[in-house]
Amino acid sequence: MASIEPHQYTLKRPVSCCGVGLHAGRTVNLTIKPAPANTGIRFYRSDLDSNQTVPAHMNQVVDTRLATTLGNGTASVATTEHLLAALSGFGIDNAEIELDSYEVPIMDGSAGPFIHLLTKGGRKKQRALRKVLRITSPITYCDGDKSIRIEPYDGFKVTGRIEFDNELIGDQVYTIELTKDRFRKEIALARTFGFVEQVENLWANGLALGGTLESVIAIHWDRRSILNEDGLRFDDEFVRHKVLDLIGDLALLGSPLLGHVYADRSGHSLHLGLMKAIADNPDCWEYVKFKKNGSSMLQQVVVGTRSASDRINQLLAPSIEGSTGVQHTLAA
Repeated sequence: MASIEPHQYTLKRPVSCCGVGLHAGRTVNLTIKPAPANTGIRFYRSDLDSNQTVPAHMNQVVDTRLATTLGNGTASVATTEHLLAALSGFGIDNAEIELDSYEVPIMDGSAGPFIHLLTKGGRKKQRALRKVLRITSPITYCDGDKSIRIEPYDGFKVTGRIEFDNELIGDQVYTIELTKDRFRKEIALARTFGFVEQVENLWANGLALGGTLESVIAIHWDRRSILNEDGLRFDDEFVRHKVLDLIGDLALLGSPLLGHVYADRSGHSLHLGLMKAIADNPDCWEYVKFKKNGSSMLQQVVVGTRSASDRINQLLAPSIEGSTGVQHTLAA
């Protein structure tokens, strides 16, 4: 198996920021706090009367239009993908995210400000060991002419492709093998984008009220330039941002992932479709649990016979209760 840190991580100290929500345009105060091992990422709505916690998990997705929204039936948190991508890219397994509105602040439209925030907070290694979802056979999900698939790979690799019928974007492909350093340098700073008339239409419908040239790449009506005076951060910033969104959405699997994802003109709904397809195909994956053996570290490959949804729900659970599958160990 590819080199991967065996222990779970949280933050050393709480960190906070303030921004505006992309669609409501409301001011949002957000704090990311350390959390105990095996709890995963959880959002907490401090503006609501009762204790409203929303786990960052694929089963909590309630909307994929424009952004990924999570909910628990009575509370929701929108535009989660950039922050979740930053947490994943920074290697944080457990955190409590407190916010006083229903949208994560858009900041500059990328994951860069969140990476800066997490760097200030620092990483703290926890005693608990990770469980890693490893793909063993290809899984594909399609919607019309758009598709996304994941294949076995000894690491976490993403290939994204976008295609727009205009001179500025055209056909772009980007591939990256994810590490903390490469995520920070190559993906985190890529901003969300939109066509000017689409943004104007969203404004007319009471959406994207927090969208400005400080938080969105605005593509000119002529499709040959952008309105942002500072220009693009990368020549292929558009496809890099799509890769960022994908990384953030796949964090909702609740575990580090081993596989190569190929996303062809995908979006949030296709990302969710792939995660559901993974849950529906338990023979195509397994999870790997690290365990201590004296002074050494071994990997335990666990093949469960429980339902796939139960298995995914338990990826970060402290034990494999109820599993009747075969277990064997490999040298690290």
